[in-house]
Formats: sequence, C-alpha cells, structure tokens
Amino acid sequence: MAPWHEFWPGGFWVFPIIMMTFMLLIVIVVLFLVRSFWDRNFKSPWSDRQERPYEKNASPVEIAKCRYARGEITKEEFEEITKTIG
Repeated sequence: MAPWHEFWPGGFWVFPIIMMTFMLLIVIVVLFLVRSFWDRNFKSPWSDRQERPYEKNASPVEIAKCRYARGEITKEEFEEITKTIG
C-alpha cells in the first residue's frame, strides 16, 4: 500500500492558502465587531433598529405625530398628548 502523499503529489501548497484565508476571515470578523461596538451609529445589516427622524431636535408634537403615523400609539393617546402639550 502506497503512502498517502503519493496520491496527492505536491498538495502542500494548498494549506498555507487555506490558513491565510481563514486568518483573513478572522481579522474581518474582529474588525466588524470592533466597529459595531465602537461606533454606536453603525447599523449592521441584520439590525432591526429603525431610523427615527424625531430623535434630533424635534418638538414633542412632531414626535407624537411620527409615533401615531407608525401605529405606536392610538388616536386617543395622540389626542391626549397633543392636548397636554399644547
């Protein structure tokens, strides 16, 4: 019976390529994780965090309008908020 290396002569060049590819994949994953933790505004592709236009310098009435338009509050809640605010 022939040794295993006779069935695949010169095949050892593949292993460094596989190892470098695996290390590159690890580096990419680590950089992605560091970026997502470092930059809180970074939105990953699978994030369900919605963009909220009212978070920056919006009046309370505008916030209530946006919430009502998205269906987060009912009509009665919206009217109560607008009466209370002004």
